[in-house]
Amino acid sequence: MIRVVGLTKVFGSGDAAVEALRGVTLDIPEGDFVAIMGPSGSGKSTFLSILGCLERPTTGEYYLNDRDVNSMEDDELADLRNRRLGFVFQSYNLLPRHDVLRNVEIPLVYGGAPRGERRERAEMLLNQVGLGHRLTHKPAELSGGEQQRVAIARSLANDPLVILADEPTGNLDTKASKEIMGIFQKMHKENRTIVLVTHEPYIAAYAKRVLYFRDGEIVREEANDELR
Repeated sequence: MIRVVGLTKVFGSGDAAVEALRGVTLDIPEGDFVAIMGPSGSGKSTFLSILGCLERPTTGEYYLNDRDVNSMEDDELADLRNRRLGFVFQSYNLLPRHDVLRNVEIPLVYGGAPRGERRERAEMLLNQVGLGHRLTHKPAELSGGEQQRVAIARSLANDPLVILADEPTGNLDTKASKEIMGIFQKMHKENRTIVLVTHEPYIAAYAKRVLYFRDGEIVREEANDELR
């Protein structure tokens, strides 16, 4: 599914150069659920950005389903992001002027899906995350947990290969966080591949394995023997 070899990422140059990643090598098979932990500045968000084709590595190899991602042109990367990758962010990134249904439809609009098809799929996904009764509400009318549910539904719009989540519970209280992680857990049981960045050990405990980043490197890996 995902294979990276010797990934490096350097920001700046000369004396101002900062090594965000230092030779990261990792395999993530289909259906895996990986949590990434580490202090601020450890490289975990940069790594997620490279997996999401939002950044290109300075050196190294990245393969997604045996496709060489680094060799792709910008338009190919944009298509890959829209059709094969789902994103969930800490800040939700919903469009405030559009209702919940339209927010979930947006990736399908970019993908060229017919109106009836995208509306039907958006409604189905919102029902799956427990928001079938909120279709016409704007983001500002929802709680933080509800907004993140919308973001998760949107991430699934194009039936992606991989879900990439950057601190998805960072703005939520414990109750809402557990509800959101219950949705991720359900996606994992459906054989979705998930890579999730978090600062919270109890959130990482939902994953199948946990990677610890420090100074741009993976310094430790732990398997969660008892999944929730």
